[in-house]
Amino acid sequence: MWRSKSLRIAKSLLRSKSFWALLLLSGVVVYRFYDEYQKVQKETVQSWLKTPTADCAVVLTGGAGRVREGFDLLANQNVKKLIISGVYSNARLREIMPVWSFYGNLSENDVVLDRRSETTYGNAQQSLPIVEALKCRDILLVTSRLHMYRSYQTFRATFPENIYIQKHSIVGGRYESSVWETNFEALKSLFYSLWAY
Repeated sequence: MWRSKSLRIAKSLLRSKSFWALLLLSGVVVYRFYDEYQKVQKETVQSWLKTPTADCAVVLTGGAGRVREGFDLLANQNVKKLIISGVYSNARLREIMPVWSFYGNLSENDVVLDRRSETTYGNAQQSLPIVEALKCRDILLVTSRLHMYRSYQTFRATFPENIYIQKHSIVGGRYESSVWETNFEALKSLFYSLWAY
Protein backbone atom coordinates (compact mmCIF):
# COMPACT_ATOMS: atom_id res chain seq x y z
CA MET A 1 0.00 0.00 0.00
CA TRP A 2 2.77 2.43 0.96
CA ARG A 3 4.70 1.49 -2.18
CA SER A 4 1.75 2.04 -4.50
CA LYS A 5 1.09 5.42 -2.89
CA SER A 6 4.74 6.41 -3.47
CA LEU A 7 4.48 5.34 -7.12
CA ARG A 8 1.34 7.44 -7.61
CA ILE A 9 3.07 10.49 -6.12
CA ALA A 10 6.15 9.91 -8.32
CA LYS A 11 4.02 9.59 -11.48
CA SER A 12 2.09 12.70 -10.52
CA LEU A 13 5.33 14.64 -10.10
CA LEU A 14 6.69 13.46 -13.44
CA ARG A 15 3.53 14.72 -15.17
CA SER A 16 3.69 18.08 -13.41
CA LYS A 17 5.04 21.04 -15.41
CA SER A 18 5.98 22.74 -12.15
CA PHE A 19 8.25 19.84 -11.22
CA TRP A 20 10.11 20.03 -14.54
CA ALA A 21 10.35 23.81 -14.34
CA LEU A 22 11.77 23.56 -10.81
CA LEU A 23 14.20 20.87 -11.92
CA LEU A 24 15.37 23.01 -14.85
CA LEU A 25 15.74 26.07 -12.62
CA SER A 26 17.73 24.04 -10.09
CA GLY A 27 20.03 22.82 -12.87
CA VAL A 28 20.64 26.38 -14.08
CA VAL A 29 21.41 27.60 -10.54
CA VAL A 30 23.83 24.70 -9.92
CA TYR A 31 25.57 25.35 -13.26
CA ARG A 32 25.86 29.11 -12.58
CA PHE A 33 27.15 28.48 -9.06
CA TYR A 34 29.80 26.09 -10.39
CA ASP A 35 30.80 28.66 -13.04
CA GLU A 36 31.18 31.40 -10.40
CA TYR A 37 33.13 29.01 -8.17
CA GLN A 38 35.60 28.33 -10.99
CA LYS A 39 36.03 32.06 -11.71
CA VAL A 40 36.65 32.86 -8.04
CA GLN A 41 39.24 30.05 -7.85
CA LYS A 42 41.13 31.20 -10.98
CA GLU A 43 42.19 34.57 -9.55
CA THR A 44 45.94 34.86 -9.12
CA VAL A 45 48.18 37.26 -7.23
CA GLN A 46 49.61 39.35 -10.07
CA SER A 47 51.36 41.76 -7.71
CA TRP A 48 53.95 39.03 -7.04
CA LEU A 49 54.98 39.08 -10.68
CA LYS A 50 55.26 42.81 -11.40
CA THR A 51 55.48 46.18 -9.68
CA PRO A 52 52.19 47.93 -10.42
CA THR A 53 51.77 51.67 -10.88
CA ALA A 54 48.66 53.82 -11.25
CA ASP A 55 47.34 57.26 -10.42
CA CYS A 56 45.31 55.94 -7.48
CA ALA A 57 44.77 52.81 -5.43
CA VAL A 58 41.35 51.83 -4.08
CA VAL A 59 41.66 49.55 -1.06
CA LEU A 60 38.59 47.54 -0.05
CA THR A 61 38.58 47.01 3.69
CA GLY A 62 37.46 43.82 5.33
CA GLY A 63 40.51 41.60 5.20
CA ALA A 64 43.95 41.32 6.70
CA GLY A 65 46.79 43.16 5.00
CA ARG A 66 44.76 45.18 2.53
CA VAL A 67 45.18 48.60 4.15
CA ARG A 68 48.87 48.00 4.83
CA GLU A 69 49.35 47.07 1.16
CA GLY A 70 47.71 50.33 0.13
CA PHE A 71 50.05 52.34 2.34
CA ASP A 72 53.02 50.40 0.97
CA LEU A 73 51.96 51.33 -2.58
CA LEU A 74 51.67 54.99 -1.59
CA ALA A 75 54.96 55.03 0.34
CA ASN A 76 56.78 53.37 -2.58
CA GLN A 77 55.25 55.94 -4.95
CA ASN A 78 53.48 53.29 -7.00
CA VAL A 79 50.36 55.45 -6.65
CA LYS A 80 49.81 59.16 -6.06
CA LYS A 81 46.59 58.91 -4.06
CA LEU A 82 45.13 56.24 -1.80
CA ILE A 83 41.40 55.68 -1.31
CA ILE A 84 40.42 53.40 1.55
CA SER A 85 36.84 52.31 0.96
CA GLY A 86 34.55 50.95 3.64
CA VAL A 87 36.06 52.27 6.87
CA TYR A 88 33.91 52.75 9.96
CA SER A 89 32.12 56.10 10.12
CA ASN A 90 34.10 57.35 13.14
CA ALA A 91 37.47 55.93 12.09
CA ARG A 92 40.49 58.22 11.97
CA LEU A 93 43.48 57.75 9.72
CA ARG A 94 45.97 57.17 12.55
CA GLU A 95 43.63 54.53 14.04
CA ILE A 96 43.43 52.70 10.73
CA MET A 97 47.20 52.80 10.26
CA PRO A 98 48.82 53.05 13.72
CA VAL A 99 52.30 52.59 12.24
CA TRP A 100 51.88 55.75 10.12
CA SER A 101 55.01 57.33 11.64
CA PHE A 102 57.16 54.51 10.20
CA TYR A 103 56.17 55.44 6.66
CA GLY A 104 58.34 58.54 6.50
CA ASN A 105 56.96 61.69 5.00
CA LEU A 106 53.57 60.57 3.69
CA SER A 107 51.00 63.31 3.47
CA GLU A 108 47.55 62.79 4.97
CA ASN A 109 46.23 64.78 2.00
CA ASP A 110 47.10 61.83 -0.24
CA VAL A 111 44.73 59.50 1.63
CA VAL A 112 40.94 59.64 1.30
CA LEU A 113 38.67 57.64 3.60
CA ASP A 114 35.31 56.46 2.27
CA ARG A 115 33.11 56.04 5.33
CA ARG A 116 29.83 55.31 3.55
CA SER A 117 30.43 51.95 1.87
CA GLU A 118 29.28 48.76 3.54
CA THR A 119 29.32 46.31 0.62
CA THR A 120 31.43 45.63 -2.46
CA TYR A 121 28.76 47.31 -4.56
CA GLY A 122 28.87 50.30 -2.20
CA ASN A 123 32.68 50.39 -2.51
CA ALA A 124 32.38 50.80 -6.27
CA GLN A 125 29.55 53.35 -6.09
CA GLN A 126 31.22 55.51 -3.44
CA SER A 127 34.75 55.27 -4.89
CA LEU A 128 33.80 56.44 -8.37
CA PRO A 129 33.12 60.11 -7.48
CA ILE A 130 36.32 60.22 -5.41
CA VAL A 131 38.36 58.74 -8.27
CA GLU A 132 36.83 61.26 -10.68
CA ALA A 133 37.45 64.18 -8.29
CA LEU A 134 41.09 63.14 -7.94
CA LYS A 135 41.31 62.87 -11.76
CA CYS A 136 42.64 59.31 -11.64
CA ARG A 137 43.01 57.85 -15.11
CA ASP A 138 43.80 54.41 -13.77
CA ILE A 139 43.48 52.62 -10.44
CA LEU A 140 44.89 49.65 -8.62
CA LEU A 141 42.07 47.70 -7.04
CA VAL A 142 43.44 46.25 -3.79
CA THR A 143 41.60 43.36 -2.14
CA SER A 144 42.13 39.72 -1.31
CA ARG A 145 42.64 37.06 -3.98
CA LEU A 146 39.36 35.41 -3.01
CA HIS A 147 37.40 38.67 -3.21
CA MET A 148 39.02 39.97 -6.42
CA TYR A 149 36.76 38.40 -9.07
CA ARG A 150 33.54 39.84 -7.63
CA SER A 151 35.20 43.16 -6.79
CA TYR A 152 36.71 43.62 -10.24
CA GLN A 153 33.46 42.73 -12.01
CA THR A 154 31.50 45.15 -9.81
CA PHE A 155 33.99 47.99 -10.32
CA ARG A 156 34.20 47.35 -14.06
CA ALA A 157 30.39 47.53 -14.33
CA THR A 158 30.31 50.76 -12.29
CA PHE A 159 33.31 52.67 -13.59
CA PRO A 160 33.43 54.22 -17.06
CA GLU A 161 35.58 52.47 -19.65
CA ASN A 162 38.09 55.34 -19.77
CA ILE A 163 39.27 54.54 -16.21
CA TYR A 164 41.62 51.59 -16.40
CA ILE A 165 41.34 49.14 -13.47
CA GLN A 166 44.27 46.90 -12.58
CA LYS A 167 43.80 43.99 -10.21
CA HIS A 168 46.12 44.02 -7.21
CA SER A 169 45.27 40.91 -5.21
CA ILE A 170 46.88 40.20 -1.88
CA VAL A 171 46.99 37.16 0.34
CA GLY A 172 45.78 37.94 3.84
CA GLY A 173 46.60 34.66 5.51
CA ARG A 174 46.95 31.50 3.46
CA TYR A 175 46.98 31.39 -0.34
CA GLU A 176 44.44 28.59 -0.70
CA SER A 177 41.06 29.41 0.80
CA SER A 178 38.96 26.76 2.50
CA VAL A 179 36.13 25.12 0.58
CA TRP A 180 33.65 26.91 2.86
CA GLU A 181 35.18 30.35 2.15
CA THR A 182 35.29 29.71 -1.59
CA ASN A 183 31.72 28.40 -1.67
CA PHE A 184 30.48 31.43 0.26
CA GLU A 185 32.31 33.82 -2.06
CA ALA A 186 30.97 31.97 -5.12
CA LEU A 187 27.45 32.29 -3.72
CA LYS A 188 27.92 36.05 -3.22
CA SER A 189 29.39 36.32 -6.71
CA LEU A 190 26.38 34.47 -8.16
CA PHE A 191 24.04 36.90 -6.40
CA TYR A 192 26.06 39.92 -7.60
CA SER A 193 26.11 38.59 -11.17
CA LEU A 194 22.31 38.81 -11.29
CA TRP A 195 22.14 42.55 -10.59
CA ALA A 196 25.53 44.26 -10.15
CA TYR A 197 27.46 43.14 -13.25
